[in-house]
Formats: sequence, C-alpha cells, structure tokens
Amino acid sequence: MKRTIVTLIALLGTVAVGAQEQTPRILSLDQALELTLADNPTIRASRHEEQAARQERRAAIGLRMPQISVGGAYTYMGKDIGFDLNHLKAPVGDLTQGLIQSGLLPGELLPQLQQLLAPVMGADWFLTLQDRSLGFVGGQVTLPIWLGGKINAANRAAKINEAAAAAGGEQSRNALVSELVERYYGLALARQVVAVREQVVAGVREHLDDAIALEENGMIPHSERLYVEFKMAEAERELANARLQAETIANALNNTLGTTDAAIEPATAMFVLTAVEDASYYKELAAARNPLLEQVSLKRRLAQEGVRLQRAAFFPQVAAMGGASFYNYQVTKALPRWAVGVGVNFKIFDGLNREYKYSAAKQTVKRVEALEQKAGADIAVLIDKLYNQMDNWANQLASIDASLAFAEEYLKAKNAAFLEGMSSSADLVDAELNLAKVRTERMQAAFNYDVALARLLEAAGVSDEFVSYLHRADARPIHFDK
Repeated sequence: MKRTIVTLIALLGTVAVGAQEQTPRILSLDQALELTLADNPTIRASRHEEQAARQERRAAIGLRMPQISVGGAYTYMGKDIGFDLNHLKAPVGDLTQGLIQSGLLPGELLPQLQQLLAPVMGADWFLTLQDRSLGFVGGQVTLPIWLGGKINAANRAAKINEAAAAAGGEQSRNALVSELVERYYGLALARQVVAVREQVVAGVREHLDDAIALEENGMIPHSERLYVEFKMAEAERELANARLQAETIANALNNTLGTTDAAIEPATAMFVLTAVEDASYYKELAAARNPLLEQVSLKRRLAQEGVRLQRAAFFPQVAAMGGASFYNYQVTKALPRWAVGVGVNFKIFDGLNREYKYSAAKQTVKRVEALEQKAGADIAVLIDKLYNQMDNWANQLASIDASLAFAEEYLKAKNAAFLEGMSSSADLVDAELNLAKVRTERMQAAFNYDVALARLLEAAGVSDEFVSYLHRADARPIHFDK
C-alpha cells in the first residue's frame, strides 16, 4: 500500500512538471522583436557578411603595401657550367716544345721546365664557373608605384561593398520585423479564431441540448435537431482546423524568433491607428533610408569603379623591386648577392580586349542607372499600394464594428425567440455562426492593417519604428470579444 502511494505521488509530480513545461511563454511584441534581432539566423548571417566585407576592404588596403616574400631552391643540373679549354692543349703544347727546342732557354732549366709542364698538360682544361649542384635562400620585395589607378579603384570598390553589406543587413532586419509582425499577430489571430470557434462549439452544443429537449417535448420536428447536429459537426471540424493552423503559425513564429519554445503566447493586441502621416512622408523616408534603394545606388557606384578599373588597363604599370640572397650553397661568386630596380610594363596591343571590356563596363553603368530609376518608382508605387490598403482595412473595421453590434443583438433575439418556440434552431445556429464570422472578419481586418503598416514602414526603411506606432496614444487595441 505504501509503495502504491509513493508511486502515485511520483506520477502526480511528473504530471505537475510536465504541466509546468507546457506553460506558454508570454511575450510582448517588444520582447519578441528584441529576441528576433538577437537570435535569428538571418541576422547572424548578415553580421558575418558585414564582417567579411569589412575584412575584404582591409585586404584592399594591402594592395598599396610592399609585397615581401622569402623563398629558397635547390638545383642539380646535368653538368657544371664553365668554359672547356681542352681544345687549346695541342697548340699550347706545340708552342712549348718549339720554345724548348729553339735553344733560347738555358739547358740546365729544361728538365725543371718539362717537369712543371707535365702536370699542366695532363690536367683537364675545363674552367668551372658554377657547380652542377647548388642551392640558395633569399627574399624579394615588390612595391607597386603606379598601376594606372587599379589600386585606387579596388579600394573604393571594397568600401562600396562594405557599405552594400551593411545596407543588405539593414534590409534583412527590416524584412524580419515585417515577418515577425505577420507571424506574431498571425498567431494572435489564430489563437483568437480558436477561441471564437470554441465559443461557437459551446454555443451550438447548448443549442443542440435545447433542441433535444424541445424535440422530446414535441415542440420542434426531428429535422431541426438533425440540422443542429450537422452544424455541430461542422463547428467541431472548423475548430480542429483552427487549432492546426494555430500550431503551424506557432512553429513559424518560433523560427522567426530563433527559439525552440514549445508554446508562445502573444501578449500585445493588434491595433489600429486613428491617423497616420501622408503617403508623401513615407516616400521621402524611402528615398533617404530604404536599404534596397541604397544598395542599387551603391551598385551604380560600383559599376562606375568598374569603368575606372578597365580604363586603368590603358596606362603603363610601374613597380619597384628588390631581392637578396641570405644563404648560398655552391653558388658562384660571380653572381651578385642583391639587386634592386624598377620595372615598367606597357601593353601596346591585345586584340582590342581592353577596348571591348571598357565599353562593356560603361554599358553596365547605364544598365544600373536604369534599374535605379525603376527601383525608385517601384518603391513609390509600393508605398501608395500599402498606404491605400491600410486605409481600406481601417474603413472596413469601422463598418465591421457596426455589424458586430448588430450580430450580437441579433443572436440574443434569436436565442430568446428559440427558447419561446418562436424561432427555429436553424435560425439560431445561423445567428451564432454569423456572429463568429463577423468577429473573425474583424480580427482579420486588424491583422491585415498591422501587416500592411509593417510593410509600409519596411518600404520606407524605418521598420524599427513599428513599436513606436504601437505605443502611440491613438493606437486602438483590437480584441475578438470587444
């Protein structure tokens, strides 16, 4: 008995721990935004891209620096390098013998002279300048003096790429804010839809109980009860679908947040603003702060640097160089141990390769300029579209609020009439479903408004200001039940 009690306590403890683990994590939109910008993989990838561009810019600075290298080599050649004088032995021997036989030299010196000449005439007359086996260790320094402007163009291009990476990171952050708003409020909408569907199921179930009682008393026909049962099954099916959709959106929100929490509970309600700035205000912001437009502008500047880079190929290239040998193995003394100099390279003709590349670079600039103009026009059109959508959803909310008040009163009237036998169960269920439909439309309109606002701020390049819009004094929170 005691073991059974202990086991039961342990099971209860496990259930309690499991219930605690399943407790939803309540997050405000401010907290969710902070978490997203800290842990989302897209943000981490953008940071790495910016760091890579920064290092590339630093690497371009190194093009101005001298290039110092150290190297060594060992070589074994087929033969020694030198002068072969063996073909002179015969003429020299004949000349020596003629001198001896001429009698010009004293006779007592001839034996000594012949003794001295014998080894010389018998030796190998090959004068070695460099042994076949040699090795060395040395260093070399190269300093570019003038490369036609290539180094300057490369450094400017590296700075532009660094700025483009920063703009790309800002664009990713703005897009993440819009994604977060869509998924955060999407989960809030889905949870509220689930709540509405649960209310519908509870209401239809109550109507079904009343219909069963009324049928038993002979007050309604069997067909009306079957109709309520049909609507009950339909309401339960829609509730199950709403729960599955909420689970899917919850997983998507976790992906945006960069977390693995089992459940997130949005704490910030959807909202609608009484008034916002004119569309022209957001267009001016976009022209100054939209990261996409900034990237296109940077691409144009990068294309212009490409023109300068291709133009540099028409100029001579000048570089200073020097080298020294630190250690030598059997290297001839005739070779110098160090050398310095200046080199010039000027290409006269290369099959018109430079001319065509220069022309292609100029065409690239014109293409990017056209794209920049189109991008600016597209952003302006997008801002008008999103601004009009916001205005449309705000107007729909005002109309839906009136419909909601009517639907609530209509349901009360139908419920009272049904209980008094003055209305059919079909009318009552239809009134219940109509109220659920109006509430869902109201929440959907608020959701669409907030998503359009987030995308409008993204197009203007000021997504980080969404939270400030949320906390404005004229921001009216929207709940499904009021």
